[in-house]
Amino acid sequence: MAGRTAEPEVIWARPERAGRGPKPAYSRADIAAAAVRIADADGLDAVSMRRVAAEIGCGTMSLYNYVPRKEDLYELMVDLVSAEYDLSDEPSGDWRADMLDLARQARGIMRRHPWLVRVMSTAYSISPNALRCLDWCLACLESLDVPAGTKLELFGMVNGSVMVYVANEQAVAERTRSAPWSAEREQAVRGAYMMSQVTTGDYPHLAALFAEGVAPADDPEASFDRILTRLLDSFDPKGRTGPGS
Repeated sequence: MAGRTAEPEVIWARPERAGRGPKPAYSRADIAAAAVRIADADGLDAVSMRRVAAEIGCGTMSLYNYVPRKEDLYELMVDLVSAEYDLSDEPSGDWRADMLDLARQARGIMRRHPWLVRVMSTAYSISPNALRCLDWCLACLESLDVPAGTKLELFGMVNGSVMVYVANEQAVAERTRSAPWSAEREQAVRGAYMMSQVTTGDYPHLAALFAEGVAPADDPEASFDRILTRLLDSFDPKGRTGPGS
């Protein structure tokens, strides 16, 4: 395939277009934007080299001169939407607040681009916007007295937690869309079944939990903040605890 190499390479280390010839007619940003538009409209499975080429108005084989592999295309897409983080302000000095704000932004980006959860991986952590985000986070974490490697783990765990949370939101929403009844009706039926099982005596610890009284689920925003705050607090047990801990 045109543009492919026999050795691994980093897309960011390549010139905008391989080979000789006139100035490239398209930029990586053009190509990534076209792929993102397709994925946002029709899902990740709709993204193909042929369709992206048609979107920007070039031949499929020509596109391989810019993007050798589909995995490179995904990396361009992830980097493009990662530019949506607002990192214009300096860190506030409260690393928990800064990291929670970043987590909220990440959730917003993943919800705007539902396909993103499927392709996010550490393999795409060296793109320009990924490095920009990581560097900003490390600036936020300067006051946290833990080893540098632990700070990287914190960053990774925040990203991973947001991905899992959003993936569950997406799965629930998809199930709701495909069901012939309301989400409230299904929740009521499932809740009644669970209580019928808990009261059998086969699940004593669950029964004890319900006997103490389980608070009803609150709004997703509060739940998200509480989960992330507990995660952040776990990296500094001597520090203050956040709301709902």
